[in-house]
Amino acid sequence: MHWIALRWPPELLSDTALPLPPLEALGWWALQFTPRVVWVDDEALLLEVSACERLWGGRLALMRELARTNPAPVPVQRAQGATSLIALARLRMFARGEEPPGDSSSDLPLDTLSAARDHLDVLAHLGCRTWGDVAALPRGGLTRRFGKELREALDAAWGLRPESHAWLTLPDAFEQKLELPALAESAPELMWSANRLLSALQIWLAARQRGAVALELQWTLDLRRFNGVDLPPHQQVTVRTAEPTQDMAHLRRLLAERLALTTLAAPASWLRLRSIETTPWAGASTSFLPEDNRKGDKLHELVERLSARLGAQQVLRAVAQADHRPECKQVWKPALHKARADASPVSQPDALYPSWLLREPLRLDMEGERPCYQGRLRKLVGPQRVEAGWWGEGQPVVRDYYIAESPKAGLVWIYRERPSSCFTSEAPRWYLQGMYA
Repeated sequence: MHWIALRWPPELLSDTALPLPPLEALGWWALQFTPRVVWVDDEALLLEVSACERLWGGRLALMRELARTNPAPVPVQRAQGATSLIALARLRMFARGEEPPGDSSSDLPLDTLSAARDHLDVLAHLGCRTWGDVAALPRGGLTRRFGKELREALDAAWGLRPESHAWLTLPDAFEQKLELPALAESAPELMWSANRLLSALQIWLAARQRGAVALELQWTLDLRRFNGVDLPPHQQVTVRTAEPTQDMAHLRRLLAERLALTTLAAPASWLRLRSIETTPWAGASTSFLPEDNRKGDKLHELVERLSARLGAQQVLRAVAQADHRPECKQVWKPALHKARADASPVSQPDALYPSWLLREPLRLDMEGERPCYQGRLRKLVGPQRVEAGWWGEGQPVVRDYYIAESPKAGLVWIYRERPSSCFTSEAPRWYLQGMYA
């Protein structure tokens, strides 16, 4: 067997100025290299890699990959050994600036063995300074004087008895919480600590091969009553995306926009992030064509960010619906909501109908007998006559629709309103109904 021990300096892990993921998330990251991962006393992360190291190109290549993909913005200390106790002992010596002995584990200092730390003074009086010194003591007397744990630890270190570990596993759903370094007085102050939870979420999504669709950020209020009003124990905001994503930059922007519009009922002390909905992640699709690899945000990301900033009812999209009247063939709904089957059937937009219909038709000015909209209009297609007596209240309506071209506005959809009676002398009126994108 072959073990790798990893350690991040505790003084750096406790530094609130660094967006470090929680310790549990660092263990999830290590699961991509081997399924045998375990934390030891929250001090070191141990990986047993004998069955999978060749898949990474050997031990040296695996050690380089561990350093390259380190999810924490601080260097990771590494050591190796034939057993977990030997690897951990070597790591402890590296951490305090000492050079471990060669291949012989008998020369390892006694204070690097966890089972011996409670007996160091007594063992020192007996002249024991290394693992080999303790192993040379009579087995029966050693067990009676110090208990069986010390002798069993030495046997496990040298492979004379099997090691037992509670291996890390990935949870089915993501949920992490942490205590804020100081009480947060406003919602935007939560964003710094939320970055740590988002780092953990990114590791979990990659390990589970899932894409985030909906997340909830919840914070615990430090007060139960304020100004004579009972407060709830928690507040939260929910973020949803139109497509599954592993892009933490986009999720970070969405959370920041939502928090900027949120008012804390009281100072917050704890923060929790959990996944509400995730879907299988197929990976990002790419193309060899330059025009398909445009820089900048995707359209749905822009819509989600604007909806979070301005409100869902302020960012709308046009949806086609079945109706006899042209001005009612289109309704506007929040762009965040996916198209769902309504109670009434939805019609497919006709190729001749414009993609943008005005809420109210705009009456056009005339130059002689030609309508004008940002210049004189030139009729291209038409007429398409609509005639119905059930149009609405009042007299029956007759309309002739045309596709016309404006010198500045491009293609537009106009109609001529003809009087219902052929015995009137009133000139026909022209209206702008829609525009082509």
